[in-house]
Amino acid sequence: MTLPRIRQLVFASNDHADIERLRQILALGPGFIDPGVNVFGLTNGVFALGDQFLEVVVPTEANTAAGRFITRTGGVGGYMAIFQTDNLARVRAHADAEKIRRVWDIDVEDISATHFHPADIGAAIVSVDEARPASSWRWGGPDWQGAAQPGAIIGLDVMARDASALARRWGGLLESAPNHLGQDVWALETQDGRVRVVPGDRDFLNTYTLAHPDPAGCLNRAREAGCHADETSFHFAGVQVSLLAN
Repeated sequence: MTLPRIRQLVFASNDHADIERLRQILALGPGFIDPGVNVFGLTNGVFALGDQFLEVVVPTEANTAAGRFITRTGGVGGYMAIFQTDNLARVRAHADAEKIRRVWDIDVEDISATHFHPADIGAAIVSVDEARPASSWRWGGPDWQGAAQPGAIIGLDVMARDASALARRWGGLLESAPNHLGQDVWALETQDGRVRVVPGDRDFLNTYTLAHPDPAGCLNRAREAGCHADETSFHFAGVQVSLLAN
């Protein structure tokens, strides 16, 4: 069994300017606007960080899943986490057996993907995708390699009312057995870093951890953009973005 990858993390915002704001804060390359998200009533910007991706989605019409998410959560927490597998058929079979509902399936030549219902998996929409070849990524756009900037997604923190149960559900879907780190904190290993599940008063994607060549510059730009920032992280679209030097 090959461990999954954290391939893409998603923010949701009501402010279209947040797309450019994230690009400037992290000194990212040109973003890709995916016309395919129109079907969900969204516009977006997708940015390549190494061979991984950060995305900001913004509702463009009423009664979208992202809009309901922002209203329901008060804009706190990440919207979606996209993982990469080498065997989506097995993941789908596991989800079906566990009655984890699929809310969207796609199978095309270069990628297959499934979004799983957040009420069943917990915390957010989780997508598991199988890219062909594995180094490709349709959602990043046709020229993402040329637009990519140095850096990486190296961790994700998920807060949960029942951390043990959520870790088991995510671990079963991602085929990564939860490790108990103590004090009701659990870790799922991926090829890119840990997904930590920590206890809290609600279920949500709490922290995206990034490796970046210039954390201090990012934090200064975050402050200039009006984001709350401390010595190692800043808050953006309801998510704590933690930065480590790479």
